[in-house]
Amino acid sequence: MSGTGRDDDGHGRLGSVLSGLAVAVGCVLFLGGFVWGALVYQPYTVPTDSMSPTVQVGERVLAERIDGAEVRRGDIVVFRDKQWGDMPMVKRVVGVGGDTVACCGDGGRLTVNGKEIDEPYLHDSGPAAQKFNADVPEGQLFMLGDERRGSIDSREHLQDPGQGSVPRSAVDARLDAVAWPLNRGMLDRPEGFAVLEGGISQPGPVKLMVGAVVTGAVLIVGGAAYGPLAGRFGGRRREKALAGVG
Repeated sequence: MSGTGRDDDGHGRLGSVLSGLAVAVGCVLFLGGFVWGALVYQPYTVPTDSMSPTVQVGERVLAERIDGAEVRRGDIVVFRDKQWGDMPMVKRVVGVGGDTVACCGDGGRLTVNGKEIDEPYLHDSGPAAQKFNADVPEGQLFMLGDERRGSIDSREHLQDPGQGSVPRSAVDARLDAVAWPLNRGMLDRPEGFAVLEGGISQPGPVKLMVGAVVTGAVLIVGGAAYGPLAGRFGGRRREKALAGVG
C-alpha cells in the first residue's frame, strides 16, 4: 500500500466508501418512496368522462387516502354511496354542510352562499349547469362533475334526502395527480373556492414521494457506476505511468 491513500485496484478508499454510501442511501430513498406512496396513496382509473376536461376517462390518478373531515370545497374526491349505486365515483366537491349551492348567477356561474365561483376547469362556453338550488345538510358534501352537461351527480339526486349530497364518511380519497399519461402531472386546487370560509385544501406529499424515488434512483446509478469508471480511469493512469517508466 502506497502513501497516497489508494488501494491495490487504484480506487481511492474515500471514493469507495462514498460510492457504497450513495448506493445505500439511494436504496433507502427509492424503496422508501414507493412504500410511502403505497401507504398514503391509492391508484385509481377514472371510469367515465364526467370529470372532463380535468381528468379524462381511462386516466390513472393518484388519490390520497384521507378522512372525510379533511375535505374542502373544490376537492376532487373518490367516494362510494348507496344512493349513487354503491360503486366508486369521482366528482368535485362544490358545497359542504351549511352551504346553499345554486346555478346560475348573473354570469352563468355556480354560486355558493350567493357568491359566484370562478371555475376555469370547465368548458369555455355555456353556463356552469342547468338551474338548481340546494341546501347542504351538516356533515354532507354536494358533488358535481366538471363535465356539467353530461355528468350524473348531485343534481340528479335533488329529490333524495339531503338534496343530492353525500356524507363525508363516504369519501375514501382525494385526487392529487394524474399518474398516467405522464405529462399530465399535478391537479391544481381551484382558487375560486378560496374566498369561502374554510378555504381550499393543500396537496398531499406526492411531490416529496416522487422526489425521493428519483433522487434514490440517481444515487443508486451514480454510486454503482463509480467503481467501473474509477477502475477504467485508474487502469489508464497505470498504463501511462508504466509507459513513462519504460
